[in-house]
Amino acid sequence: MSSDRHTRRVGDDYADALANLLPTGPAWPRDQDGVLMRLQAGLAEVWGGKVDPRAADLLEREADPRVTFELLPDWERAFGLPDACVDEPLTIGDRQRALVERMTTEGGQSRPFFIELAARLGYTIRIREFAPFMCGISQCGDTRPTGAAGEDYRWEIGPEEMRFYWTARIDRARLAWFRTGAGGGQVGVDPHLQIGIASDLECLFQRFKPAHTRILFDYSGLGDEGPLAGTP
Repeated sequence: MSSDRHTRRVGDDYADALANLLPTGPAWPRDQDGVLMRLQAGLAEVWGGKVDPRAADLLEREADPRVTFELLPDWERAFGLPDACVDEPLTIGDRQRALVERMTTEGGQSRPFFIELAARLGYTIRIREFAPFMCGISQCGDTRPTGAAGEDYRWEIGPEEMRFYWTARIDRARLAWFRTGAGGGQVGVDPHLQIGIASDLECLFQRFKPAHTRILFDYSGLGDEGPLAGTP
């Protein structure tokens, strides 16, 4: 959270300030028990008890996208959220994190970028790239370690177009549990648990992938990490 803090003032502070703005003279006594000062103190409580705290909340909390609550819909509208790639119900914390990510993500085309993007969504992936075997360049048995997600870069027999394809292997199924409350599930209609593909991950990858490439999503090694994995 930002270290900038709004100087909060109470009713007495506003009462002193208003008193200093009054004219001087016998008609404007400063007796604290007098009618004028008591009236002014009562009016000052509106500023010190309501207006000032609200202004402080807006300046300290709502101006920070990491903790904004009341102005969260306005922040989201300004940055094109909610993301069309994510169709599941989100908590306030999820929405705040998505906002900060939208504001700070710079993009990329490397393996680490896509692996980190998947991790932020809760997935562990393995990326495999393809390269056609080329005479004079490739060697039989030649394997070049990349150090990314434990994958290797291998020469393969096949058409040269394979270099434009890459595979993202998803580690687990997407679990969507029944939720109660506003925006949640409907009893008798929605199931307790839905198991599906990583549609949010696929959508984002298609958005950020290099334009000349195509992604193959591999679900052959799916696991569910236990019967209650991902329970809210």
